[in-house]
Amino acid sequence: VSRPWLTQIGQQGIALLEPIYEAQLASIRTSRVKAMDETPIKAGRAGPGKLKAAYFWPIYGELDEICFPFFESRRIEHVEQALGLTPVERGVLLSDGYTAYAHYTKKTGLTHAQCWAHTRRHLFEAKDVEPAVAARGLDFIGGLYAVEERIREQKLSTAKKLDYRLTYAKPIVEQFFAWVNEQFEAQGLLPSNPMTKALAYARERRFGLEVYLTDPDVPIDTNHLERALRVIPMGRRNWLFCWTELGARHVGIMQSLIVTCRLHEIDPYDYLVDVLQRVGQHPASRVEELTPRLWKQHFAANPLRSTL
Repeated sequence: VSRPWLTQIGQQGIALLEPIYEAQLASIRTSRVKAMDETPIKAGRAGPGKLKAAYFWPIYGELDEICFPFFESRRIEHVEQALGLTPVERGVLLSDGYTAYAHYTKKTGLTHAQCWAHTRRHLFEAKDVEPAVAARGLDFIGGLYAVEERIREQKLSTAKKLDYRLTYAKPIVEQFFAWVNEQFEAQGLLPSNPMTKALAYARERRFGLEVYLTDPDVPIDTNHLERALRVIPMGRRNWLFCWTELGARHVGIMQSLIVTCRLHEIDPYDYLVDVLQRVGQHPASRVEELTPRLWKQHFAANPLRSTL
């Protein structure tokens, strides 16, 4: 099959799947707790031999669904365009320390939870400058992760998880921030010092880092999102770039469905073979039933097969 013909087939197939992607994104927007990040992709020509720098903004919902909206930049307004401006009651947005998320949560009234893994990463990257200080900070954060591991091992309910975090994690958090303040007073490091930056990163985000202590539905970090979005960095190493912005948008649609299939232990091949046939006869008013999460409930037991 020639490349132009293959491209045309792909575009027509993705056009059939786009309403399903939109239904899944709508489901994610209704999640009380959402995680969001951004990851770069080269997409569209910027001139002879040059490509534009653009971004996917993956969003992970509380029902283990993920979507990869594509935007041409890292500007603040893209968070609003991806999530909308209608806040969910008691909504929480979990993210790294990029200011776009703080701006969005302040505007919408959502609670902004922040990621302990990013705080740990900054300390880890400063260990060559201040190894003893970094080791102490990493020990505190390691204690928080040990608490989360015990919660998983004991399979605690929501109420018991909250009590367990308040009993065992909260004292560690308080010790950590007391230690951070001591380091600022004792060391007098230059603002350009990596350890100073790591400590400042944590201290400035204390409120967001403590959200998970009082809300058992909020994870300690965004690692679940980072694992799910690995398909994009892997793509950058394999297919390298997208020739057009439309191609990047189509990559986002396909990966949204494929990655969500994997999160729900669905074979993406079985899903796509079924849905590309079923979509033509399925009522548009019930398109959400074709998202991977609901497809598993309604159709996975008897999927449509390819005549090939």
